[in-house]
Amino acid sequence: MFKFVTKQMFRERNIHRYDEYLIQLRDVVKVYYTEAGEFIALKNIKLAVSEGEFVGIIGKSGSGKSTLVNMISGIDRPTKGEINIAGNPVHTYNEGKMAKWRGRNLGIVFQFFQLLPTLTVLENVMLPMDFCHLYNSANRRKRAREVLDWVGVADHANKLPSQLSGGEQQRVAIARALANDPPVILADEPTGNLDSKTSSLVFELFERLVASGKTILMVTHDSDLAKRVKRTIIMSDGEIIEEYLSKTFPALDNRQLVWITSQLHPQKYPAGSVIVPAGEVSDKLYIVTRGFV
Repeated sequence: MFKFVTKQMFRERNIHRYDEYLIQLRDVVKVYYTEAGEFIALKNIKLAVSEGEFVGIIGKSGSGKSTLVNMISGIDRPTKGEINIAGNPVHTYNEGKMAKWRGRNLGIVFQFFQLLPTLTVLENVMLPMDFCHLYNSANRRKRAREVLDWVGVADHANKLPSQLSGGEQQRVAIARALANDPPVILADEPTGNLDSKTSSLVFELFERLVASGKTILMVTHDSDLAKRVKRTIIMSDGEIIEEYLSKTFPALDNRQLVWITSQLHPQKYPAGSVIVPAGEVSDKLYIVTRGFV
Protein backbone atom coordinates (compact mmCIF):
# COMPACT_ATOMS: atom_id res chain seq x y z
CA MET A 1 0.00 0.00 0.00
CA PHE A 2 1.27 3.47 -0.88
CA LYS A 3 2.03 5.54 2.23
CA PHE A 4 3.47 8.97 2.95
CA VAL A 5 5.91 9.99 5.65
CA THR A 6 4.33 10.83 9.01
CA LYS A 7 5.02 13.96 11.03
CA GLN A 8 6.98 11.93 13.60
CA MET A 9 9.08 10.36 10.84
CA PHE A 10 9.81 13.84 9.48
CA ARG A 11 11.00 15.02 12.90
CA GLU A 12 13.27 11.99 13.16
CA ARG A 13 14.57 12.58 9.62
CA ASN A 14 15.78 16.08 10.53
CA ILE A 15 18.63 16.82 12.93
CA HIS A 16 17.13 20.05 14.25
CA ARG A 17 13.95 20.21 16.29
CA TYR A 18 11.36 22.85 15.67
CA ASP A 19 8.66 24.36 17.83
CA GLU A 20 5.33 25.72 16.65
CA TYR A 21 5.63 26.23 12.90
CA LEU A 22 6.97 24.06 10.12
CA ILE A 23 7.97 27.05 7.96
CA GLN A 24 9.03 30.42 9.36
CA LEU A 25 10.28 33.49 7.50
CA ARG A 26 11.58 36.37 9.61
CA ASP A 27 12.17 39.82 8.09
CA VAL A 28 13.08 38.41 4.67
CA VAL A 29 14.25 40.98 2.13
CA LYS A 30 15.20 40.30 -1.47
CA VAL A 31 16.92 42.96 -3.53
CA TYR A 32 17.84 42.55 -7.20
CA TYR A 33 20.57 44.80 -8.56
CA THR A 34 19.97 45.83 -12.16
CA GLU A 35 21.33 48.39 -14.59
CA ALA A 36 18.33 50.54 -13.73
CA GLY A 37 19.18 50.36 -10.04
CA GLU A 38 17.92 48.40 -7.04
CA PHE A 39 14.61 46.55 -7.22
CA ILE A 40 13.22 45.35 -3.89
CA ALA A 41 11.21 42.22 -4.67
CA LEU A 42 10.43 41.28 -1.05
CA LYS A 43 10.17 43.71 1.87
CA ASN A 44 10.58 42.42 5.43
CA ILE A 45 8.44 39.33 4.93
CA LYS A 46 7.16 37.59 8.05
CA LEU A 47 5.37 34.31 7.45
CA ALA A 48 4.55 31.27 9.60
CA VAL A 49 3.04 28.07 8.18
CA SER A 50 1.93 25.11 10.28
CA GLU A 51 2.18 21.43 9.40
CA GLY A 52 -0.68 20.27 7.20
CA GLU A 53 -1.71 23.73 5.98
CA PHE A 54 -2.77 24.37 2.39
CA VAL A 55 -1.73 27.95 1.68
CA GLY A 56 -2.61 29.81 -1.51
CA ILE A 57 -0.42 32.74 -2.58
CA ILE A 58 -2.16 35.25 -4.82
CA GLY A 59 -1.39 38.71 -6.18
CA LYS A 60 -0.77 40.68 -9.35
CA SER A 61 2.11 39.92 -11.70
CA GLY A 62 5.34 41.26 -10.25
CA SER A 63 3.99 41.32 -6.70
CA GLY A 64 6.64 38.85 -5.46
CA LYS A 65 4.75 35.54 -5.41
CA SER A 66 7.31 33.45 -7.28
CA THR A 67 10.19 35.18 -5.52
CA LEU A 68 8.67 34.18 -2.17
CA VAL A 69 8.43 30.53 -3.24
CA ASN A 70 12.00 30.65 -4.58
CA MET A 71 13.19 31.89 -1.18
CA ILE A 72 11.54 28.97 0.61
CA SER A 73 12.83 26.43 -1.91
CA GLY A 74 16.38 27.80 -1.82
CA ILE A 75 16.35 28.32 -5.60
CA ASP A 76 17.09 31.95 -4.72
CA ARG A 77 18.56 33.41 -1.52
CA PRO A 78 17.39 36.31 0.66
CA THR A 79 19.40 39.50 0.78
CA LYS A 80 18.51 39.73 4.48
CA GLY A 81 16.43 37.76 6.95
CA GLU A 82 15.97 34.17 8.10
CA ILE A 83 14.18 31.15 6.64
CA ASN A 84 13.67 28.14 8.89
CA ILE A 85 11.98 24.92 7.79
CA ALA A 86 11.47 22.33 10.52
CA GLY A 87 14.16 24.09 12.52
CA ASN A 88 16.66 24.04 9.67
CA PRO A 89 18.17 27.48 8.91
CA VAL A 90 18.14 26.94 5.16
CA HIS A 91 19.17 30.54 4.44
CA THR A 92 22.63 29.64 5.81
CA TYR A 93 23.15 26.57 3.59
CA ASN A 94 25.58 26.66 0.68
CA GLU A 95 24.39 25.50 -2.75
CA GLY A 96 25.54 21.91 -2.31
CA LYS A 97 24.03 21.44 1.13
CA MET A 98 20.82 23.18 0.08
CA ALA A 99 20.43 20.99 -3.00
CA LYS A 100 20.72 17.80 -0.93
CA TRP A 101 18.39 19.06 1.77
CA ARG A 102 15.85 20.30 -0.78
CA GLY A 103 15.88 16.98 -2.62
CA ARG A 104 14.89 15.09 0.51
CA ASN A 105 12.48 17.56 2.10
CA LEU A 106 10.82 19.69 -0.58
CA GLY A 107 8.78 18.73 -3.61
CA ILE A 108 8.56 21.43 -6.29
CA VAL A 109 5.91 21.59 -9.01
CA PHE A 110 6.49 24.09 -11.84
CA GLN A 111 4.04 25.72 -14.25
CA PHE A 112 5.87 24.37 -17.30
CA PHE A 113 6.35 20.84 -15.88
CA GLN A 114 10.18 20.83 -16.39
CA LEU A 115 10.23 17.14 -17.32
CA LEU A 116 13.36 15.93 -19.10
CA PRO A 117 12.21 15.19 -22.67
CA THR A 118 14.69 12.37 -23.39
CA LEU A 119 13.74 10.35 -20.29
CA THR A 120 10.62 8.24 -19.94
CA VAL A 121 7.93 9.18 -17.44
CA LEU A 122 9.22 6.47 -15.07
CA GLU A 123 12.83 7.68 -15.39
CA ASN A 124 11.77 11.29 -14.69
CA VAL A 125 10.17 10.21 -11.42
CA MET A 126 13.15 8.05 -10.45
CA LEU A 127 15.60 10.93 -10.96
CA PRO A 128 15.15 12.63 -7.53
CA MET A 129 15.64 9.29 -5.78
CA ASP A 130 18.87 8.74 -7.69
CA PHE A 131 20.11 12.26 -6.92
CA CYS A 132 19.48 11.87 -3.18
CA HIS A 133 20.62 8.23 -3.03
CA LEU A 134 17.28 7.13 -1.60
CA TYR A 135 16.04 3.56 -2.08
CA ASN A 136 18.14 0.96 -3.87
CA SER A 137 17.95 0.60 -7.65
CA ALA A 138 15.25 -2.07 -7.56
CA ASN A 139 13.06 -0.20 -5.08
CA ARG A 140 13.37 3.08 -6.98
CA ARG A 141 11.51 1.61 -9.93
CA LYS A 142 8.86 0.15 -7.62
CA ARG A 143 8.49 3.43 -5.74
CA ALA A 144 8.18 5.42 -8.98
CA ARG A 145 5.41 3.14 -10.23
CA GLU A 146 3.56 3.47 -6.91
CA VAL A 147 3.66 7.27 -7.07
CA LEU A 148 2.60 7.32 -10.74
CA ASP A 149 -0.29 5.04 -9.85
CA TRP A 150 -1.29 7.35 -7.01
CA VAL A 151 -1.59 10.32 -9.39
CA GLY A 152 -3.32 8.22 -12.02
CA VAL A 153 -0.74 7.98 -14.84
CA ALA A 154 0.94 4.63 -14.18
CA ASP A 155 -0.18 3.42 -17.64
CA HIS A 156 2.12 6.03 -19.22
CA ALA A 157 5.26 4.98 -17.31
CA ASN A 158 7.24 3.98 -20.40
CA LYS A 159 6.23 6.91 -22.58
CA LEU A 160 8.18 10.11 -23.23
CA PRO A 161 6.70 13.34 -21.84
CA SER A 162 5.96 14.61 -25.38
CA GLN A 163 3.48 11.74 -25.81
CA LEU A 164 1.33 12.99 -22.91
CA SER A 165 -1.24 15.76 -22.64
CA GLY A 166 -0.53 18.85 -20.53
CA GLY A 167 -2.64 17.53 -17.65
CA GLU A 168 -0.89 14.18 -17.76
CA GLN A 169 2.53 15.86 -17.77
CA GLN A 170 1.58 17.91 -14.73
CA ARG A 171 0.50 14.73 -12.92
CA VAL A 172 3.90 13.25 -13.73
CA ALA A 173 5.53 16.43 -12.39
CA ILE A 174 3.55 16.01 -9.16
CA ALA A 175 4.63 12.37 -8.97
CA ARG A 176 8.26 13.44 -9.38
CA ALA A 177 7.78 16.00 -6.58
CA LEU A 178 6.49 13.18 -4.35
CA ALA A 179 9.21 10.69 -5.25
CA ASN A 180 11.28 11.21 -2.08
CA ASP A 181 8.15 11.63 0.08
CA PRO A 182 8.85 15.25 1.09
CA PRO A 183 6.64 16.78 3.81
CA VAL A 184 6.43 20.14 1.98
CA ILE A 185 5.18 20.74 -1.57
CA LEU A 186 5.79 24.08 -3.31
CA ALA A 187 3.74 24.69 -6.45
CA ASP A 188 4.29 27.74 -8.67
CA GLU A 189 1.26 28.23 -10.93
CA PRO A 190 0.78 24.45 -11.30
CA THR A 191 -2.46 24.88 -13.26
CA GLY A 192 -1.41 27.93 -15.30
CA ASN A 193 -1.16 25.97 -18.58
CA LEU A 194 -4.17 23.70 -18.03
CA ASP A 195 -7.84 23.99 -18.90
CA SER A 196 -10.35 24.44 -16.08
CA LYS A 197 -11.40 20.77 -15.91
CA THR A 198 -7.81 19.51 -15.78
CA SER A 199 -6.92 22.26 -13.28
CA SER A 200 -9.66 21.02 -10.98
CA LEU A 201 -8.36 17.44 -11.21
CA VAL A 202 -4.81 18.57 -10.35
CA PHE A 203 -6.17 20.62 -7.45
CA GLU A 204 -8.00 17.55 -6.15
CA LEU A 205 -4.63 15.78 -6.06
CA PHE A 206 -3.29 18.57 -3.86
CA GLU A 207 -6.31 18.28 -1.56
CA ARG A 208 -5.62 14.55 -1.18
CA LEU A 209 -1.99 15.32 -0.34
CA VAL A 210 -3.01 17.79 2.37
CA ALA A 211 -5.44 15.23 3.77
CA SER A 212 -2.52 12.78 3.98
CA GLY A 213 -0.50 15.27 6.08
CA LYS A 214 1.49 17.20 3.48
CA THR A 215 2.00 20.96 3.73
CA ILE A 216 1.42 22.83 0.46
CA LEU A 217 2.17 26.39 -0.64
CA MET A 218 0.66 27.13 -4.03
CA VAL A 219 1.03 30.24 -6.17
CA THR A 220 -2.03 30.75 -8.33
CA HIS A 221 -3.81 33.32 -10.49
CA ASP A 222 -6.96 31.18 -10.47
CA SER A 223 -9.41 32.91 -8.11
CA ASP A 224 -11.74 29.88 -8.04
CA LEU A 225 -8.93 27.58 -6.91
CA ALA A 226 -7.71 30.17 -4.40
CA LYS A 227 -11.11 30.01 -2.68
CA ARG A 228 -10.66 26.28 -2.06
CA VAL A 229 -7.40 26.45 -0.07
CA LYS A 230 -7.43 26.57 3.72
CA ARG A 231 -5.61 29.89 3.93
CA THR A 232 -4.74 32.63 1.47
CA ILE A 233 -2.02 35.26 1.61
CA ILE A 234 -2.02 38.21 -0.77
CA MET A 235 1.22 39.60 -2.19
CA SER A 236 1.23 43.34 -2.87
CA ASP A 237 4.41 45.08 -4.07
CA GLY A 238 6.69 42.62 -2.28
CA GLU A 239 4.73 42.57 0.96
CA ILE A 240 2.24 40.15 2.49
CA ILE A 241 -1.38 40.69 3.47
CA GLU A 242 -3.19 37.91 5.29
CA GLU A 243 -6.53 37.52 3.52
CA TYR A 244 -8.49 37.16 6.75
CA LEU A 245 -7.39 40.72 7.61
CA SER A 246 -8.83 42.11 4.38
CA LYS A 247 -12.11 40.35 5.22
CA THR A 248 -12.06 41.57 8.83
CA PHE A 249 -11.21 45.17 7.88
CA PRO A 250 -12.76 45.69 4.41
CA ALA A 251 -12.51 49.50 4.64
CA LEU A 252 -8.70 49.49 4.88
CA ASP A 253 -6.45 49.85 1.84
CA ASN A 254 -3.49 47.61 0.97
CA ARG A 255 -0.94 49.91 2.60
CA GLN A 256 -2.82 49.79 5.91
CA LEU A 257 -3.36 46.02 5.66
CA VAL A 258 0.34 45.47 4.98
CA TRP A 259 1.17 47.44 8.14
CA ILE A 260 -1.30 45.43 10.24
CA THR A 261 0.08 42.18 8.84
CA SER A 262 3.58 43.25 9.91
CA GLN A 263 2.31 43.69 13.48
CA LEU A 264 0.81 40.20 13.73
CA HIS A 265 2.15 37.71 16.25
CA PRO A 266 0.73 34.24 15.49
CA GLN A 267 -0.06 32.23 18.60
CA LYS A 268 -1.35 28.72 19.21
CA TYR A 269 -3.44 27.66 22.18
CA PRO A 270 -4.18 24.07 23.23
CA ALA A 271 -7.84 23.09 23.28
CA GLY A 272 -9.56 24.39 26.39
CA SER A 273 -7.00 27.11 27.08
CA VAL A 274 -7.98 30.47 28.56
CA ILE A 275 -6.94 33.21 26.14
CA VAL A 276 -8.22 36.25 28.04
CA PRO A 277 -9.24 35.76 31.71
CA ALA A 278 -12.54 37.34 32.76
CA GLY A 279 -12.10 40.88 34.00
CA GLU A 280 -8.61 41.33 32.55
CA VAL A 281 -8.01 44.45 30.47
CA SER A 282 -6.41 43.42 27.19
CA ASP A 283 -4.53 45.72 24.82
CA LYS A 284 -4.56 43.14 22.01
CA LEU A 285 -6.98 42.23 19.25
CA TYR A 286 -7.36 38.48 18.74
CA ILE A 287 -8.48 37.10 15.38
CA VAL A 288 -9.25 33.40 15.45
CA THR A 289 -8.19 31.79 12.16
CA ARG A 290 -8.49 28.12 13.14
CA GLY A 291 -10.65 26.54 15.82
CA PHE A 292 -13.53 27.92 17.85
CA VAL A 293 -14.02 30.16 20.88
